[in-house]
Amino acid sequence: MGSDHTWKFFRAGGFDQVRLDTGSDLMAIDQLDQKLWVALACPTIGLNFDAKTLELIDTDKDGRIRAPELIEAVKWAGIRLKNPDDLLKCAPELPLAAVNESTLEGREVLASARQILTSLGKRDADVITLDDTTDTEKIFAQTRFNGDGIIPVESGEDSATQAVIRDVIECFGSDMDRSGNPGVNQEKVDQFFAEAQAYSDWWKPAETDAAILPFGASTEAAAATFRSLRAKADDYFTRCRLAAFDPRAANTLNPEEKDYLLFAAKDLRADSSEIALFPLAQVGADKPLPLREGLNPAWAGAIAKLETEIVRPLFQNKAFLSESDWATIIAKFAAYETWSAAKTGAAVEKLGLSRVREILAGNSKETIASLIARDKALEPEFNAIAGVERLVRYYRDLYKLMNNFVSFRDFYIHKDKAVFQAGTLYLDQRSCDLCLRVEDPAKHAVMAGLSGTYLAYCDCVRKGSGEQMQIVAAFTNGDSDNLIVGRNGIFYDRQGRDWDATISKIIANPISIWQAFWAPYKKAVRMVQEQISKRAATADQAATARLQQRLDKIEESSTKGPAAAPAEPPKKIDPGTIAALGVGAAGIGGMVGGLLTGFLNLKGLMPLGILAIILIISGPSMILAWLKLRKRNLGPILDANGWAVNAKVKINLPFGAALTRVAALPPGAHRDLIDPYAEKKRPWGWYIAIVIIVLLALGWVFGRFDRPLSSISPKITSSWVFHNQPPPGQEGAAPENKSPAEQKK
Repeated sequence: MGSDHTWKFFRAGGFDQVRLDTGSDLMAIDQLDQKLWVALACPTIGLNFDAKTLELIDTDKDGRIRAPELIEAVKWAGIRLKNPDDLLKCAPELPLAAVNESTLEGREVLASARQILTSLGKRDADVITLDDTTDTEKIFAQTRFNGDGIIPVESGEDSATQAVIRDVIECFGSDMDRSGNPGVNQEKVDQFFAEAQAYSDWWKPAETDAAILPFGASTEAAAATFRSLRAKADDYFTRCRLAAFDPRAANTLNPEEKDYLLFAAKDLRADSSEIALFPLAQVGADKPLPLREGLNPAWAGAIAKLETEIVRPLFQNKAFLSESDWATIIAKFAAYETWSAAKTGAAVEKLGLSRVREILAGNSKETIASLIARDKALEPEFNAIAGVERLVRYYRDLYKLMNNFVSFRDFYIHKDKAVFQAGTLYLDQRSCDLCLRVEDPAKHAVMAGLSGTYLAYCDCVRKGSGEQMQIVAAFTNGDSDNLIVGRNGIFYDRQGRDWDATISKIIANPISIWQAFWAPYKKAVRMVQEQISKRAATADQAATARLQQRLDKIEESSTKGPAAAPAEPPKKIDPGTIAALGVGAAGIGGMVGGLLTGFLNLKGLMPLGILAIILIISGPSMILAWLKLRKRNLGPILDANGWAVNAKVKINLPFGAALTRVAALPPGAHRDLIDPYAEKKRPWGWYIAIVIIVLLALGWVFGRFDRPLSSISPKITSSWVFHNQPPPGQEGAAPENKSPAEQKK
């Protein structure tokens, strides 16, 4: 992609990054080849950045900010500002004078900004803040119409219309208007009137057919009583018919004495569930249902309502109800039950039929619809208020996001933390600034492990609030000796809040060359310690076993009596073993002598020899660590969090030392080197060692070791060669013990 804009770059992290120093740089960002962008996408969560600003930039609402969306946001802000350089200020207040009145978009934003300030009682203000734009309740408190298509009760022009709006809210709930008051939209109004009409139409058959309401206005209450008793009455008359069929069944169909024993010892109530399970009355062959006496106490009240609401209107003053009478009652409610099952418009039933028909008879439906239409007509004007908030947010946040997306300037300049840095972890006398929030450490570690960086995943908890989160911290300085799973530290987030942090997972990689230098020696020490521990444990077990054997023998001798111990045969030493030991000792002596002779022959170059030995031991480890440290890359760590990093974002040694700071005494601090708990020193060993070293050095300087070494070395070498090269024809034969005279022959 060609570009007429002249770009400037700075080098950091081992690659070139674009400098965004002017508003013209921002406006020409669409001309910059995206291969030169550090990132091409980032998530909208897990960043230390205003979430609402990211939501506004994320136009497709997929939870990711991509390069085209960022370009669109920059262009949107540039059209509405007089000077794009103002975006570099990152100021929380937008001056009205900075809005471009020469464009239609700028004039709309400026008019809306002034309207907001006027609504807030700040008519003469020359700046607008984010708090001003988000206080919508105050902005729209004095307006009847605000473009959101929701009409609160107060928007009704008369009491009748306001009453209908209240009825709609009562039946279908409310939506919140921009003014902060509950209201209704067109969808709820249409639903309300549809339900009202259906309810009115459902009632029409009942008003013309007397069979539907056999008890008139009392039918609904009577039907409720009938439904509550139908199952129990059917049960009673069925039992009575069974008793008539077989007299033996009567006793079984009535409660037995043992049934009463189950609850006889309890404090009884007439409506208890145990009593309610019994029949309505004592069962007998073809026995009618009594309405006043001999009733189950749990059902006496319902039977009394049955007599009052249903039996008296149908059968006058009856004290008993036969099964045929009950069948008549069932038939009376058949039409009502069919009609009731087909009920429509139940949502408005609570208002009552008369109120529903009163509403349908008026013109409130058309009136409310016209109010909603008037409100919707102002939608463009009031949507511009949202544009004011957007411009204020972009004015404050957009440039910062550019310096954490197009380039990683904030990360490498190190004056301010990057948006992906979650805070600082303090652990093992170090502070780690490169900490990121992670949702799934196991999934994150798969990609992040390719970064070549030492990573520690931590579970963080705030004890006071119970909040939890997980982070990954990069250790880029110091060593890893004391970094183990389970170690605790303190994490400070970007708001300064402290969290308890515990290491839960580690991805081990080299941290520093200095650590690699000491690694072979530390491994050797650990191996020696492990061997000593194993030998000590083995010796302890052997000693314990020998002691146990002796105790067993003592116990055995005490029970069986003294017995003569058999004499142990004398041990013989194998001559071959002696010869082998001699050969080994001679070989080792030859090697040590050769090395010592070569080292002493260095004379003035002995320090270089010492350095060479050190390099032979530590060099491979240091070279390997240096190669790995050169490949440390932030990209996989961010990619594992949903970024699309477009460059090799390296973390070299100097920058790594800046990201992880090791504890150091402050400048001017005074140290008291006297430790009252220090181990007592015994210097005699050091004195003896120093004296021996000095004597050896003097002897070497004055040539005292030249003649002995020259005479010893050939003998050792001759012995080594002889014992390692057997005579012809005896290559497989074991070496014999011969005197030096015989060996010469």
